[in-house]
Amino acid sequence: MALDSFPLLALRPVANAHNQWVALRIQGADGQAPGAAALQTLFGTPDLLAAVAPLDCIVPVDALATLTPHLLDLLPPQRVLLAVRAASLVEEGASRHLARLQRDGWRILLDGAPPSASATLAAGTVARDCAEHAPAPNALSPLFGPHLAYGVASAARLHACERAGFGWFEGDYPLEQPRHEGDDGGTRKRLLTLLALLARDADARELEDPLKQDAALSHHLLKLVNSAAFSCGTEITSFAQAITRIGRRQLQRWLQLLLYARTQPDSPPNLLLPLAALRGALLEALCKRDGGDRDAQDQAFMAGAFSLLDRLFHMPMDAILADLPLPEHVNAALLRHEGLLGRRLLLAAGSHVDAAQLQDAGVDAASWWQARLTAFHWAIQVARNV
Repeated sequence: MALDSFPLLALRPVANAHNQWVALRIQGADGQAPGAAALQTLFGTPDLLAAVAPLDCIVPVDALATLTPHLLDLLPPQRVLLAVRAASLVEEGASRHLARLQRDGWRILLDGAPPSASATLAAGTVARDCAEHAPAPNALSPLFGPHLAYGVASAARLHACERAGFGWFEGDYPLEQPRHEGDDGGTRKRLLTLLALLARDADARELEDPLKQDAALSHHLLKLVNSAAFSCGTEITSFAQAITRIGRRQLQRWLQLLLYARTQPDSPPNLLLPLAALRGALLEALCKRDGGDRDAQDQAFMAGAFSLLDRLFHMPMDAILADLPLPEHVNAALLRHEGLLGRRLLLAAGSHVDAAQLQDAGVDAASWWQARLTAFHWAIQVARNV
């Protein structure tokens, strides 16, 4: 397939009520359901499902006629959920088609207001666009599910969707971070201190001091460096080992991500963490594609990982970066979205991407898709190990 004809599709993370990614919702570049040709391109190779395992994929379906036998042969029912537009069930034969899909093992989400009560019962599990409002409390049957709420843009809407009976959520609500009373941000302040020390090439003893002062930070760091996602083959049992054997480059990367880790052992995961990992890995993959050296790749990753710090700290980005000696082009990308890195950061942060934006960022559609798969694969592993 020609690079410029590769379908532009978005992958939107879906989380459960425990702040864990459980699925990815596929959307067209315009936010609509992808067409049959685009889906055949994506699922015609094993790349997508292999990269995002163990997450499921949710495929919006505007009309059941889209689901041709050839397309269904490419979609494994154990990994794919079909979000069928409810309005399409008024078409002749649609109910029988829906029943046949369910008999064949397909999981169906009825997306939108159903044309009849019987249609609701036939599907059981529902999906709803909750961008404007959520259903009334306890409106959804607890016998089915998990029900999906998408377009959830705020914490208030998330809570309303939970009260209605939804169990899966997609939207920008993770960007609206709550302020936790009693949290003085001590761990994150020490992380920023460590990052500043690493940036000025401080010795190992200086790096150990702030680690020893924070039990939560120490636990997270040792857990992360010994995880399956990052293991070097030898168990790391001390900070000195982590610093000297793992290397400053990897240590710096993990500390960047630990900024977003949960601050209390019994608190739910922070959904900003996999988003920061996703952005960092995406910008790094694009830099590597361009032939950038290790330093350039590290700086691209840093720009993506740091791009959510203003959301995390509830502070202006310039105040956060004031004490971090970052390269000027990284600062320019984070503060003003300037330069190639800044334009790519806008791509990484956006919900939908068009051909003009890709061209402005020096990326073709196929490379953009492959970079996103690489980034999602890495971010999923990070989220499972932090």
